[in-house]
Amino acid sequence: MTTLTQPTRGGVSRRRLFVTAGAATGGGLMLSFGGAAFGDTPGQLPDKGAAPQIGNYLRIAPDGVITIMSKNPEIGQGIKTMLPMVIAEELDCDWKDVRIENAPLDSSKFGAQFAGGSFATPQNYEPMRRVGATGRAMLIAAAAATWNVPVAECTTAMGVVRHSGSGRKLKYGALAAKAATLTPPNPATLTLKDPASFRIIGKSVLGIDSPRIVKGEPIFGIDTVVPGMAYAVFVKCPVFGGKVISANVDAVKAQRGVTHCFVVEGGSDLAGLVSGVAIVGDSWWRVNKARDALKVDWNEGATALQSSQGFEARAAKFHQEAQFKSFKAQGDVDKVLADAPHKAEAGYFYPFLSHATLEPQNCTAHVVGDQVTIWAPTQNPGAGRSLVAKTLGVPPANVAVNITRCGGGFGRRLSNDYMVEAAWISKVAGVPVKLLWNRADDMQHDFYRPAGFHSFKGGVDAAGKLIAFRDDFVTFGTGDTDVSSATLSGTEFPAGLVDNLGYSRSAIELGVPTGPLRAPGSNALAFVFQSFIDELAHSASRDPLQFRLDLLGARKAVSTGQTPTGAMKPPFDTGRMRDVLELVAAKSGWGTRKLPPRTGIGVAFYFSHLGYFAEVVQASVSTKGAIRVEKVWVAGDVGSQIINPTGAEAQVQGAVLDGLGEALGQAITIDKGRVVQSNFYDFLLLRMPQAPQVEVHFLKTANPPTGLGEPALPPVIPALCNAIFAATGVRIRRLPIDVKALRTV
Repeated sequence: MTTLTQPTRGGVSRRRLFVTAGAATGGGLMLSFGGAAFGDTPGQLPDKGAAPQIGNYLRIAPDGVITIMSKNPEIGQGIKTMLPMVIAEELDCDWKDVRIENAPLDSSKFGAQFAGGSFATPQNYEPMRRVGATGRAMLIAAAAATWNVPVAECTTAMGVVRHSGSGRKLKYGALAAKAATLTPPNPATLTLKDPASFRIIGKSVLGIDSPRIVKGEPIFGIDTVVPGMAYAVFVKCPVFGGKVISANVDAVKAQRGVTHCFVVEGGSDLAGLVSGVAIVGDSWWRVNKARDALKVDWNEGATALQSSQGFEARAAKFHQEAQFKSFKAQGDVDKVLADAPHKAEAGYFYPFLSHATLEPQNCTAHVVGDQVTIWAPTQNPGAGRSLVAKTLGVPPANVAVNITRCGGGFGRRLSNDYMVEAAWISKVAGVPVKLLWNRADDMQHDFYRPAGFHSFKGGVDAAGKLIAFRDDFVTFGTGDTDVSSATLSGTEFPAGLVDNLGYSRSAIELGVPTGPLRAPGSNALAFVFQSFIDELAHSASRDPLQFRLDLLGARKAVSTGQTPTGAMKPPFDTGRMRDVLELVAAKSGWGTRKLPPRTGIGVAFYFSHLGYFAEVVQASVSTKGAIRVEKVWVAGDVGSQIINPTGAEAQVQGAVLDGLGEALGQAITIDKGRVVQSNFYDFLLLRMPQAPQVEVHFLKTANPPTGLGEPALPPVIPALCNAIFAATGVRIRRLPIDVKALRTV
C-alpha cells in the first residue's frame, strides 16, 4: 500500500542547457543536448559551468515512434523507466509510443553515467524535463510554420500538436522532419509544465524490462554471448592481497575442455588486477570444474594475521584504555553526564557485510591489439573503462563499454575488478572471453561493508530532555584516514541538537577491502545511534517516539558538513523529519495498538541520501527466540514528485527487506585473512516466509525530488531491534540478532 500527501507549493531552479537538432536516420527529428545541469562527475549534483555534450537523447520517427535513450546503468532501481518518463512528460507524448534504449558509455555525450548514491533523480530531474520541453517546443514551432500561425495558438497533448483557432492537428511523426530543420530554442527559457497537468509523472508505469525478465530473456551481463567466445574463471588467493608463488598450470590445461591456464602477476591494488590463476575453456562448467585440479602455492602476506576475533580484542583494548582521539567536542559532556538524573551506557557492534548480488560478478571482453570491447553489468562504467585502459596500456578512447542490466548492485558494481580481469584474460588468451565468478568467489572477494564498534554514554535531565551524548568509535583505517564507508561524521545525529556532545575515534589496520553497500555508512550508523536513542528514552521513562520529537524540537536546518571538495552538504531539516515521524505514528497507530504478549513495536528515523524516513516495526518473539516481523510502516519525504509510484514503492519495500535480512542473518567473518562464509546457506538472505507487509506512505513536500534506492533502509534495522526490546525487554546491541539471547525456554 502506498499513499501520497500532496505538496502545498513547488518549483525548481533553472540551469543552463544547450541543444542541437538534426535529422534522424530514416527521417524525423533527432535532438542532442548539452549543459552544465548534467554534470560529468558521479555523485555530484548539477552545477553551473562548462559541461559535456549530451547526444541523441531523443529521436522521433516519421511513424510517431519516440525513442528515448536511458544513460544510466539499470541495477534494479527502475532508472531505465523513470528518467525517460520525465522526458516523455515534458514532450507531452503518449507513453505507448515510447521506446527506450540503453545508451553505451560515452561521457563526451552523456556526462556522468553511473548508478549509486540515489543521485539519478536529483542530478537529472530538471535537465530531463528540459530535454522533453525542448522537443515539444520544436514540434510546436514546426506546426506553426506549417500552418503559418503564431506559436502561441498551438498546444500539444498525447503526441499531437493542435491549432486552437482552426482545430487543425498534426501528429509528432508528421512534424519531426520539419522540426529537425529548425534552430532549437534555449532550454533555460522554456516554461515547464505545471505538475498539476502531469499525465505520466506520478502515474504508475510498468518497468520497461519487467516483461522480458519474467520471460527469462537474456538481458543481464551473465547472458552475454559473442561469436567465438570462450569461458573463464579467475582463481585468487583466499587471503586478500596474497600472490601466486607457483601453480600446476600444465596439469590444469590437461583437463577436458580447458584451452588456457596461466598465472596473472597482478598488482597490489585490490580494486584492480590482482595476482591469480586464469583458466579458459569451451564451457564455464568445465573451467570451473578444472579448479579442482589446480594447486597453487600462495604467499598470503600480512593480512593472513588478521581476524574478526582479533579485531574485537583490539577494539576492546581501545575502550578499556580509552585510546581515542576526539574529533567533535562541544560543551562539557563528562560533567553533565555525572550530574544527569537519567543516564545510559552501552556498547554496540555491527559486522562486515557482503553485497550478495544474485547475479555474481561477470564480464565479457574482447581485446584485439589496442582495441577493447566490454560487455559488463557495472554501476560505474566510466571508472571501469579507465581501469581497463590503464592496466592494458591503451588509450581510454580505445575501450568501448556496453552497459548491460545488472542483477543487483547495491554498491558492489561500483568497483570494476571483474572488468579488468576479463579484459586481461582476453588479451592473453587472444579470444573473446566471458569471465564468470562462482558464488564463493563473489562472497569471498567482495568490497565489504566495514564492521564497527561503538561505546555510547548519554544523559537525560529530569524533564526528559537529552543533555549529554558521547560516542567512542572504533573503526578501520590508517592514522586519521578511514577505509571506505567506515567514517563517522562530526555532524551525525544528534549533533546540533544537544548542547554537550563528544565524538572520538580509534582505528584498526585492515587488509580486507571495503566499499559502499546500499545506504553506505547510514546502514550501520542508524542501527547504533537510533537504538541508543531508544535506550535513553527508556532510561527516563519517556515514550520513544515523543522523545525523538522533543529532540528534533522546532523546525530548523542543522548543518551536515562539507563534501571532500569543500562544498556544503544539504542541511538536515528537523521539520521534515518531524513530519514523517508524525505521519508514521499516525499510520501505525503508535501508542494506541493493543498487542499480545511478546509482541512489540519500535520506531526509528534517519536522514540519508537527501531522503527523510521514519519507520515503525511490529515484531513478535516466541519463547524459543524465533523472531517474526509482522508489519512495517514507512513514511518518507523525498520531495515534490514521486515519478513512478510503482517503482518508488518497490524501492522502499526492497530497502526495508534488505535491512531486515541484514539484521536477522548476515555477517562476514574474517579468519586468518580470509572470509569464512561462502554461500547463501551461511550468509542468509531474507526468505519469502520472513517478509512482512510493508506499508509505504510518501509525504510530498515543496522540495526538489530526490532518490529512493537507499534512504529507506537505515531506519528499519533499529526499529526492529527497538520492537524486540519492547516485546522482550532484551536490548539488541550486536548484529546479526542472536536468537539464543531471546529464549525463555
